[in-house]
Amino acid sequence: MAEPKLILGSQSPRRKEILGYFSLPFEQMSPNFDEAAVPFNRDPADYVCELSNGKAQSLAARFSNDIILTADTIVWKEGKIYGKPKNAEEAFQTLSEFADSWHSVFTGITVLFEGRILNAFEETKVLFNPLTPDQIRRYHSKLRWEDKAGGYAIQMAGGLAVKKIDGCYYNVMGLPIHSLYKLLLVIGIDLWNHLK
Repeated sequence: MAEPKLILGSQSPRRKEILGYFSLPFEQMSPNFDEAAVPFNRDPADYVCELSNGKAQSLAARFSNDIILTADTIVWKEGKIYGKPKNAEEAFQTLSEFADSWHSVFTGITVLFEGRILNAFEETKVLFNPLTPDQIRRYHSKLRWEDKAGGYAIQMAGGLAVKKIDGCYYNVMGLPIHSLYKLLLVIGIDLWNHLK
């Protein structure tokens, strides 16, 4: 029987980049899962785990002998979920609401292998700098916002908006390394053995 492959059930360039920090071969696949069909139950941690779990389950039949890794990230502030902005107006409004205040980024991770479903989540609190309308427009004119929860990136020049974080930096990028390490260890993969 062939060795199980690691399937990253995400087309996110950030998740690919983070997983690529390790010498663990993997393939990227798109889950066939309707995130809009999952109702929000007022608990952001449960919600991201349910979304991540749904993505993993959607790949289970195609990759029944492989290790499936999925994740889902949302931004949360004062009871409101911020996913990927639908348009430039929503992206502008979102950063206006984040400016000079704290919000939380939640990522749920799922590992599915040999019938086992393992879930974890992380929360990172992010404090934004004050932002003028002009700065927000410049930010969005130079940096991609369309494919990012909350309409911003913490990495590279995107960090200009961020004053402080409390928690995992990689969680804000979309794949917290600590949770990834813990879940893979349960199925016998130690990321310490895959340092590049």
